[in-house]
Parts: sequence; C-alpha cells; structure tokens
Amino acid sequence: MSKWIIAVVAAASLAPCAAQASNAFDGTWKIDVNTAALSKKPIVLLLQNGMYDCKTCTPLIHVAADGADHPVSGSPYLDTVAIKVVNDHTMQEIDKKGGKVVTTSTTAVSPDGKMATYTFSDSSNTNGPPVTGKGISIRVAAAPAGANAISGSWRETKFENLSDSGAIITYKIAGDKQTMTQPTGQTYTAPLDGSSVAYSGAPGITTVEVKKLSAHTIRETDFRNGKAVDSSTSTVAADGKSMKITTHDLLAGRTTTVTATKQS
Repeated sequence: MSKWIIAVVAAASLAPCAAQASNAFDGTWKIDVNTAALSKKPIVLLLQNGMYDCKTCTPLIHVAADGADHPVSGSPYLDTVAIKVVNDHTMQEIDKKGGKVVTTSTTAVSPDGKMATYTFSDSSNTNGPPVTGKGISIRVAAAPAGANAISGSWRETKFENLSDSGAIITYKIAGDKQTMTQPTGQTYTAPLDGSSVAYSGAPGITTVEVKKLSAHTIRETDFRNGKAVDSSTSTVAADGKSMKITTHDLLAGRTTTVTATKQS
C-alpha cells in the first residue's frame, strides 16, 4: 500500500469494538478524516537522475523513473512499481501485484514548492470498491539541488474525500466474540480475551488479537506471519455517538488518531 494512504485507512481497518451490556461498539461506524491527527514523522522522497527513492516506505523503494514496471520485494501489497515523471513538479505511480494494478496515484507539488497534493485509488487491500481520496502534505526539508520538486521531506497534514470503502467499519457482537467487516472485504471474528484468530481479506494481515481493556476501550493488534505490524486502541464516548481511535503503524513508526461517528 502506498506511503500516504496507510495512516487513515489503517485506522479504519483497525478500529475494534467490545461486548458489553449496552453494546456501545455494536453497529456501523464511519471515520471522519477531518478529525485526523496525522504522524509528524516525515516522508522522505528523492526523484533525481532518472531514479526514484522512497526512503521511508516499508519496504524501501528504489526504482528507475522511466514509466516501466520494476520489481519491488518485501511487500505483501505489491510486487512492481512504475514511476512516470510528468513534469518537474508532478509524478504518477502505478503499483501492481501479480500483474494486476492495485494502486494508482498522482503527486503534484505546488508552484512554490511548499505543498504536495496526493490523489489515489487503492485496491491493494480490497475485494470490493477501491479506496479513493486525497492527501495534503507540507514540505519540512528542501529537495536536493537539481532534483524534481517531489523530492525532500514532507509531513502529512490532512486527508480529504476518502471514499466510504475506506471509512466504513461494521461490528456485530455475539456472546463474547466480535465480527468485523468492511466494504473492502476485510473480516474477522475474534474473542475479546486476546486470543489469536485468522484475519481474512488483507494481504498484509494474517492473524489478529482483540483485547477488552475496559467497558469502553478495546485494543486490537494485527500480525503478519507472527510479527505485530499494527495496533490500535479505541474508546467509545460516554454518549455512544463517537469513537476515538489511536493507531500505531509498528513497521513505519507512525501514530495516527482519528474519530469515527456511529451511523447505525
């Protein structure tokens, strides 16, 4: 999954629920991206001399920027990346898995070089409609001399227009277990005692553990082949109408906080 997409979408896929007398978590929730507090850890890019590097991606990306597919190893979401330089302020990226396009994106830097706008369509983690949206970042370190304006260090500031496919989560409580489903096909049914169970529909998640911490708080940890890759803590407000979700990307070292509102 591409660099600017992960934070908010991960918050949606990680937000858990709890079994309690009032079933406050039970139902459908929608992430409000306008409430997102994004990681201050910078994203570091370099587009220069015909090569593209994402120095903070997981895994690192180092490919020729010639518009052709180039192999990338170490990601369950993609196995090739194609970078096309549109002009000295704009690039396009196409990620594929097994020859199938999973993500398309365009990154454009403002004329003054201080802001980057990132639009995307992402099917890398989906068996349903793609997740689409837009991210805004501000420059925190200059590009090297002679490099494309995409280069340098960037800090994400906000997301806009995130599609419901990436923002909706539904939970169903039955006894001491919760079932999570998303429009993009991710699902699991897990006990609330922290036991490990299978997670379906996400290439980068194989098992999940869900632990009830209190009447209004749950912690979820996602694993890939036994290694923890994400964790989240979700707390439902006293009025039951909103849920605060703090998500930790354990591979990239990024933390995002966002609020979801109850839809039904």
